[in-house]
Amino acid sequence: MLTNIANFQRDLNYSFKDADLAQQALTHRSANQLHNERLEFLGDSLLGYIVAEFLYDNYPDASEGELSRMRSSLVKKESLVLIARNLNLGEYITLGSGELKSGGKQRDSILADAVEAIIAAVYLDGGIEACRPLVHHWCNTILGAGSHVPQLKDAKTRLQEVMQSQGLPLPEYQINAISGEAHQQIFHVACLIQLLPEPQTGSGSSKRFAEQEAAAKILQMLGESV
Repeated sequence: MLTNIANFQRDLNYSFKDADLAQQALTHRSANQLHNERLEFLGDSLLGYIVAEFLYDNYPDASEGELSRMRSSLVKKESLVLIARNLNLGEYITLGSGELKSGGKQRDSILADAVEAIIAAVYLDGGIEACRPLVHHWCNTILGAGSHVPQLKDAKTRLQEVMQSQGLPLPEYQINAISGEAHQQIFHVACLIQLLPEPQTGSGSSKRFAEQEAAAKILQMLGESV
């Protein structure tokens, strides 16, 4: 039984209404009949959908091929393992004695599967609106690490280059508001440049994501591509 549920929820930045879902998501098939394989199945589909939506919104000028390559990189096992290690999932996964003795808590396949199961558990517990900001945050984490994600200039970088090429001041970003519960915050950001009289706004599950959305809107208004 997962005894340190509070620590897990703190690392995940999500509070479950149904703690049994969290328990099941972190239970390997070697440990119990009520394990996480069915949750993995659902989580895999949810992950693909939310990541596709994230990329579609955040990279409005990327081609279908670029979006597909980025999606593949964000959902592949290496990316999920990065997320799992950031969440310290090895500390929380329940394994059978054989898997435990053979180092299963640090096995990439087990960690990646657990991430997918957690996505499904959050979805079943709180719906897509609870699941979406969690996956968005993970996308930003992976993009920030960057080493195995196809290089595609983000909107903030591209906007900065546009301003520099014209000898103009860099864009200014300002947080207008932060809404939502503490574990599901939404940031609302404004971006102002000298070329436009009014700022453009963006929102997202992190300050960075909100800034990207605002920058992308400005690039679109200027007729520039990312």
